[in-house]
Formats: sequence, structure tokens, C-alpha cells
Amino acid sequence: MLDLKPVGSQDIERINDTAGKFINNVEQVIVNKEETVKLIFIALLSEGHILIEDVPGLGKTMMAKAATKSLGCSFKRIQCTPDLLPSDITGVNYFNQKTAEFMFHPGPIMANIVVVDEINRAMPRTQSCLLEAMQERQITVDLTTMPLPRPFLIIATQNPIELEGTFPLPEAQLDRFLMRLRIGYPGPQEEEQILSRFQEINPLDNLERMTDAGELLELIKICRRIHISADVLKYAVELVRKTRSHKDIKLGASPRAALGLQAAAQARAAVEGRTFVIPDDVKTLAIPVLAHRLFLTTEARLSGKTDETIIASIIEETAVPV
Repeated sequence: MLDLKPVGSQDIERINDTAGKFINNVEQVIVNKEETVKLIFIALLSEGHILIEDVPGLGKTMMAKAATKSLGCSFKRIQCTPDLLPSDITGVNYFNQKTAEFMFHPGPIMANIVVVDEINRAMPRTQSCLLEAMQERQITVDLTTMPLPRPFLIIATQNPIELEGTFPLPEAQLDRFLMRLRIGYPGPQEEEQILSRFQEINPLDNLERMTDAGELLELIKICRRIHISADVLKYAVELVRKTRSHKDIKLGASPRAALGLQAAAQARAAVEGRTFVIPDDVKTLAIPVLAHRLFLTTEARLSGKTDETIIASIIEETAVPV
């Protein structure tokens, strides 16, 4: 077993301070979505990819761009369309006539933060080219494997699959997203604030970066050392395992989901100013981390049940360690 150095109060203060600055920065653009923005930062500290799903016009892309601009890391954006090719994402080898050699032209995937806009508008073969990048943080072009820069994070947005011209993401790809987040419609007061805030200028243009790639990697390493007790670990495993035997679930959460839940719980503990994980960290993160990985039975879908309501019921019936 690795002899990990305990996390000190200075480390926690550093993470807590950076999280506060990040949330305040993004909220200059996105109105009254503090919990969603906090979950994005938790995913960053967990080195997990994020899927933001909602109907058009609610600010999915704006939120992703505000988050990336706040981080000060290298950033690329991919706008998905049905004619997008895998080579448009990974890059291509081309023949340089001046040097008489083949050279690699990197694609937009070679960045710290990649926003994949409307991912479910890309064809399945293009969606699949992201699998290696998301899990192994590398790409293979013409039998040559190249590592991606660290930290590496994909923030993908998608519209609900019932909208015309979209292709549902395969289960293998959904499982590689640490979290699925939803923004939802703003309330009347929030919508008035949006109109007022965007009346003259775009606040996104004035955002300042809160950190950089080097510091983010250090914070990620600190989160890996956050203590999680055997009881809390057992509680997280029990939640994941119950998805595999639930009568309404055809395909439950994988061990990858359990690893993601553990990493996210450690990151949330640090963001909340603690050196240890408590059961509430696991409970709070169970729906965004687990729900999108479930494949429901036909009967459950026809009866109006959703992946989120089923996870909520599993949380309700599972004993919380004291």
C-alpha cells in the first residue's frame, strides 16, 4: 500500500479558496447555478469528464466556456455535426513536400479542456473515436499512440435524444463520463437578471482565469489523498451494487462508476473544507455520477420511471453509516 502524506489544513484552504473563486467567476456569466458550477469543479478535481444535457438555449455551451476560461488551461472546441469525421477530432498525418516527410497535424483533442458541443449530433463512428481519449488519455493515429496533455477534461453538451437529428450515445461512452448535469429553466427573477446582465456586454469576455494547468494538477493530487473510511467506502459500493440487482434496471453501474464516485466524494470533501469523506458526500453525488450509466427495463420506462428517480429510491432504502 502507498504511504500517502496526510492532507493538511493549508492544502484544504488552497482547494476551498480556488473553488470559491471558480464558482464566483463562472456565476458572473451563469445566474444562480452555484450547485451545478460546484459539481463541475468537483469533476475537474476528480479528472472526470462532464456531460451537460438539456434542451437548446439554456446556457450549456456558455457554462462550459465560462468554466474553461476560468481555468487558464489550453482550450479547444469541437462543434459536432453529422458530417464530422474522427480525423477532424484526433488530427491527421500529411505529406510535407518541402521536407519530403509525413508530419502530424494535431486535432482539437490535443488540449487540456475540450468542449464537445452537441455531441449527440455526431455520427456514432465519430462519437466512438473519443473513447480512447476519455479513458486512457491518449489517441492513436495511423498506429502511432500519442499522450494527451494533463490535466485532460472533456465537457460535452447534448440535447435530449427525442429532438430530431440526434444520435444516442452508446452505453460504453456514457460510462466514461463522470457526471451528467442538467441546468434547467431559470426562474422569473433569474431570467430578468440574465436579460439585464447581457444587455450591453457579454460577461464572458471579461472573465479572468483563476488558476492554471500546473496548479490544477497539484490540487488533483491533493484530492487523491483525502481520507475515506472503510464504512463510507462500503456505503458507496453498496449503492453501486444495488443498481445491478434492481428490478427496474437492465444494466447497472460498473466498477468504473464506483471508482468515479469515490474520486468525486474525495474532491467534494476537499471543496467543502474537510480532510475526510462523509456519507453525505456520497449521497449528494450518487445521482449525477450514477444515473446516466443505467439502462432501464422497457417496463420501467413505459411506467414513467427515470434513472434519477430510481437512484433516489436506492439512496432512500440504503442504510447510512453513522
